[in-house]
Amino acid sequence: MADRRDEAPRDEAPAGLRAGLDKAPAEVAAMFDRVARRYDVTNTVLSGGRDAAWRRATREAVGARPGQTVLDVAAGTAVSTVELAAGGVTAIACDFSQGMLRAGAERPVPKVAGDAMALPLADASVDAVVISFGLRNVADPDAALREFSRVTRPGGTLVVCEFSSPTWAPFRTVYTEYLMRALPRIARAVSSNPDAYVYLAESIRAWPDQAALAARIGAAGWDDVAWRDLTGGIVALHRARRRA
Repeated sequence: MADRRDEAPRDEAPAGLRAGLDKAPAEVAAMFDRVARRYDVTNTVLSGGRDAAWRRATREAVGARPGQTVLDVAAGTAVSTVELAAGGVTAIACDFSQGMLRAGAERPVPKVAGDAMALPLADASVDAVVISFGLRNVADPDAALREFSRVTRPGGTLVVCEFSSPTWAPFRTVYTEYLMRALPRIARAVSSNPDAYVYLAESIRAWPDQAALAARIGAAGWDDVAWRDLTGGIVALHRARRRA
């Protein structure tokens, strides 16, 4: 991958620019370029510090063994990839935002620029694919799920860690209000491009619930689809096995 760190930074884009829910890939990539500089600290603040626990739960769900290879799609600054690489696992960070990859340049994992719908890997070349908080930003999530199957060895694992629907109705109402009102305000204080977080809140609210996502994963060619709720269903971990 070409080294583009000598380019002018893109974090300080004019306010008001954010991707639309049509998820045009170039717009979404540019949006993430703009938030890359303070992306990690913003995530920690907005999640109330739960992001580290969610990463640990994702690694445990993958269950990769030493010597196996895990592809971390939509890896951003590769914080999640470092977690997946624990214990002798080869974890590869893949993201279509080069600004995000540059922001994580010092993290000691291999990195590759790539689109979730057209991964730069050979068929059946990895033991597991992980995507954390990224599938809802893909223009065609179903195409991405099929592409994940293509690069995974038969019997391999898919783990999707994504925002979902809180299971307790009163909490779900409070959470929706937080997304649309408080989240953009908090982001304004800590993010390098707070307007992008309005899009992120909208994309979370529009995303299917746990059962609907499980059905889409199964329709894309994955078997044994199951999920586990985290933090009351704010986040759900979906796990599936690559069809032989």
